[in-house]
Amino acid sequence: MAGPMSSDALDRMVERLELAAAELRSGDLAPDRAAAVVDECARLAGEAGAELDRELRTADAGPSGQLALGQ
Repeated sequence: MAGPMSSDALDRMVERLELAAAELRSGDLAPDRAAAVVDECARLAGEAGAELDRELRTADAGPSGQLALGQ
């Protein structure tokens, strides 16, 4: 399993997603290239979501390593 991702890595993912969105909005892409950009966006969004979920679970676990059962 991969270790925690740095905030810089998440920032780079967001930047890449923003650039891809701008590229898609331009309307200048061939259909094959547009499909590849959409696939890359989905992959990046999945990675970012999984990392944020891991970070949340780690924060919720606290120092004992066990998840809290409610607030």
